[in-house]
Amino acid sequence: GAFSLALAKVLSYKNISSNLLVRNETVAEYINEHHFHPKYLSDSKLPIQLRATSDPALALKDINYIIHAVPMQESRKFLTSMKSHIPCKVPILSVTKGVELGTFSLMNDILAETIGSDNPTAFLSGPSFAKEIMNGEATAVVIASVDETLSKELAEILSSVEFRCHTSRDVVGVELGGAIKNVIALAAGMCEGLDLGMNAMSSLVTRGCLEMGSMGKLFGANQETFWGLAGVGDTFGTCLGPLSRNRKVGYRLAKGEDLQDVLKSMDGVSEGV
Repeated sequence: GAFSLALAKVLSYKNISSNLLVRNETVAEYINEHHFHPKYLSDSKLPIQLRATSDPALALKDINYIIHAVPMQESRKFLTSMKSHIPCKVPILSVTKGVELGTFSLMNDILAETIGSDNPTAFLSGPSFAKEIMNGEATAVVIASVDETLSKELAEILSSVEFRCHTSRDVVGVELGGAIKNVIALAAGMCEGLDLGMNAMSSLVTRGCLEMGSMGKLFGANQETFWGLAGVGDTFGTCLGPLSRNRKVGYRLAKGEDLQDVLKSMDGVSEGV
């Protein structure tokens, strides 16, 4: 999707090559020939350091790191199918946000259950619209891992003038913040669609952030995490930003559109639904 392309752009600032695994070889050939994606961020030129392929073995050959950017509801199936291709000990950075339907699992749980514990893991979150990253606009995120050395290592690799990475050891808090803010954004979009006014919107988002912290406490997360980039930071962007898919879904639902019609018309996944 769009976020993987944006991170390829971030890596290109330091002339770091990246492989993009896509489903369709025709799409891969188009990207390699034209340096544009035919669907996602299609008006943004992709870095020459990016090469696309539909072959997992080729995409994962001689790699140093893996960035997982598959939508939450597809992640378990995808990772299970990729297990035999993923090199042992290679760190995995997940940028997927959300909660798995049915199991209520976070990406930390899904990675452990699908590929085991041989690969160190880290999790990126924060206010980070792919379009703005691709445009080189200033962005700050947080990378969480129980392995502090890994989070700092990844932050050093990804950080630049345009893209600043902070670190955290609170994996659960960072993941919960990235998931719960999507639901708050749906409600914020509905609030806007119903023309309830800024007083109602401000109250809703503020109380939503408080509920986020309360839920995090139940799961043993650090409360300070929710007052940082992965909590209120991402919530503000998702609730108020014009690029937010979750806000758009809530807005259109409040205007009377059918949910399935809304989702089919979007070019990305709304994880809050």
